[in-house]
Amino acid sequence: MNHSELKSFLDEKVELYNNPNFIESDPVQIPHLFSIKEDIEIAGFLSATIAWGNRKMIIKNSYRMMDLMGSAPYDFIMSHSEKDLEQFEFFVHRTFNGQDFASFIRSLKHIYENHGGLEAVFSQHQSQEMEKASTQSSIHEFKKIFFQIPHQHRTQKHISDPLNNSAAKRINMFKQVIKVVYNYCANLFTFARI
Repeated sequence: MNHSELKSFLDEKVELYNNPNFIESDPVQIPHLFSIKEDIEIAGFLSATIAWGNRKMIIKNSYRMMDLMGSAPYDFIMSHSEKDLEQFEFFVHRTFNGQDFASFIRSLKHIYENHGGLEAVFSQHQSQEMEKASTQSSIHEFKKIFFQIPHQHRTQKHISDPLNNSAAKRINMFKQVIKVVYNYCANLFTFARI
């Protein structure tokens, strides 16, 4: 494929995916429900976490996750009680279950309370000079921070680590989706270095 053919191919893909019609049939619609930075991050992260399998089921279960958090993910995460997490008991998406979901809520609260949020964790370990290596490092460091608090060992499988030879497709997808959603939301804030 020469340069001209590649440009034509990529222009077609931009036209196909970078428009509101695509959003209606893709899990990227979930973070688009929100306008508050933290809600967008959390919705994108949780949706990307369960992004394997049938697209319609991913969308359905992502909406269910948002519903279980009262359609206010950041507020829920920051103010939930352990009793509030009992409602997740019957949540299942493939191998991601209610216990995993509750662990993710606790870990996200830990990140927002102690590390400045998702953007801060990824940005802290990202470097422009060595993008691929620092992207892998930022995901590795994120996973370490995410699982600093007590959790079931089985829950760790839901966040891949590229330094352990994983492609980390879902976490990389989350990072790309967040960039797109942030740009789509008229640059409400900067998530520049993830």
